Amino acid sequence: MKSLIGFCGLAACASALCCGQTAAPDSGFRRVATIPISANGMNPFDISWVDPVAGKYYLGDRTSKSIDVIDTRTNKLVGQIGGFVGQSPKGAKSFGPSGVVVIPGSHVAWAGDGDSTVKVVDLDAKKIVDSVSTGGTARADEIAYDDWDQVIIIGNDADQPVFLTLISAQSGHRILGKIPLPDATDGLEQPVWDRATGRFYVAVPATKSHPGGEIIAVDPKSLKITETYPLENCGPHGLALGPSQNLLIGCRMKAMIMNVRRPGSFITIAEGGGSDEVWFNPGDDKYFLASTREGLKIIDAETNTWVGVVATGPGAHSVAADSVTNQIYVPIASNPKDPECTTGCIAVFANPAER
Repeated sequence: MKSLIGFCGLAACASALCCGQTAAPDSGFRRVATIPISANGMNPFDISWVDPVAGKYYLGDRTSKSIDVIDTRTNKLVGQIGGFVGQSPKGAKSFGPSGVVVIPGSHVAWAGDGDSTVKVVDLDAKKIVDSVSTGGTARADEIAYDDWDQVIIIGNDADQPVFLTLISAQSGHRILGKIPLPDATDGLEQPVWDRATGRFYVAVPATKSHPGGEIIAVDPKSLKITETYPLENCGPHGLALGPSQNLLIGCRMKAMIMNVRRPGSFITIAEGGGSDEVWFNPGDDKYFLASTREGLKIIDAETNTWVGVVATGPGAHSVAADSVTNQIYVPIASNPKDPECTTGCIAVFANPAER
């Protein structure tokens, strides 16, 4: 694989991502819009989601205790759906909203909250219409949706032991089952659904058996873990399903790509480390990785090669893309050095050459 720059570790320059005097390659992406969010400073926020059909971007905004709704055609804030815990006095692992997912065609969103509940949100009415308890003591965090069986999966990443909950997205929102992971030692991270295999894949950053982390496959019908894929020196956080059954894994110090049909071998992209949420955009066949320390990282999903990076701002660990407009949304915490983002904002990126 062609390597354009060497990986610099956690001390990489946040603005230019430099290693000594070596500059990062120009990704072609630029900030094309900035959406201010909160006059109080949008500091704590979490996972985001785009519904490209509706043309809406949704962000778990703990500062405003809401899901923020952005129109991706106008790049304007069009609503804030409240009723969440926000910054809980119980501590950093009891805040919400956290993970957000929208069920296609339903005008319904699901979001994990800090009180170990999953909130069901009517996006037309702009209100919470149900609250489903996962039975834990800390937040219900990252989330994914199985559009074949109509099942939600969500992880309680701060309970002991950590556990997954599977919930029916049909009327009544029945809890189907729970899967404890007593071997996990560092929480749970992003899940993703693969309709072709009929499995959820979940990032587990570390376990007693696999300190470098693992990916587990969960069958929503049997409610069991069916496969475990150990990882070397990864600590996985973000997961995104790309072309040809390729699974992008955002690790602490690199990115990895594993084909779920041939899980024994990996492609490693050294420059792609340090991300939290990651996203595949079928509109331009690129993976986007949100790194708080190093900016928005970009990988070509067709060739599985490094593209480059664009500077973002403090706290920028969340990313989602609109596959219709090919605009990339990255929330940024309040930044006095950025005149457009002094109270917090959502930065919008695009590649002018591809628009």
